[in-house]
Amino acid sequence: MEFQSKEDIEAPIAEVFGAIADFELLERSALRRGIEVQRIGDAARPESGLAWDLNFSFRGKQREARLTLDGYTPVTGLVLTGSGSGIDGRMEIELLALSPQRTRMSAGLKLKPSSLTGRLLVQSMKLARSNLTRRFKLRLADYARVTEERLNRSA
Repeated sequence: MEFQSKEDIEAPIAEVFGAIADFELLERSALRRGIEVQRIGDAARPESGLAWDLNFSFRGKQREARLTLDGYTPVTGLVLTGSGSGIDGRMEIELLALSPQRTRMSAGLKLKPSSLTGRLLVQSMKLARSNLTRRFKLRLADYARVTEERLNRSA
C-alpha cells in the first residue's frame, strides 16, 4: 500500500531540511501524541545510524515498532524504514528547490505486510484507502504549514 503527496514551502531548501531533520523536535512531537520514544544513536550525527524504538496504541492495542534512518542526504532528503506489528514500511522525503525562497517537499510511504496479522491490518487499510490517503495529504500539508510558520518566525 502506498501513499504520496507533495507540498510547497516558502523557505530556502537548507532551512526546510534543517526543520525535517530536527529529530529532537520530532521526538517531542511524538511524545505529545502519546507515543513512547527511545532513541538509539546520536541525533547530532544522524548519518552514523540513528534509530528509534516506538511504543504506541493503535486500534485499541499496544504496538511496538523500530524506525531506522536508512538514508540521510543533507539538503535533499532522507529515508526512514520501520517494522513492527507485522508491517514493514519505508518513507522517503525528498526536497527540491523551486527558487531560492521556495522548496517542494515530496513524501512517499510504502507499507507491506510481513505476517498474517500485518496482512489483515493492511487489507483493512486498503478498504479505507481514500480516507487514509486524504488524511496523509492533510497531515503533510499541516506539517508543511507549521514548518513554514516556524521558519518564517525565526527568520
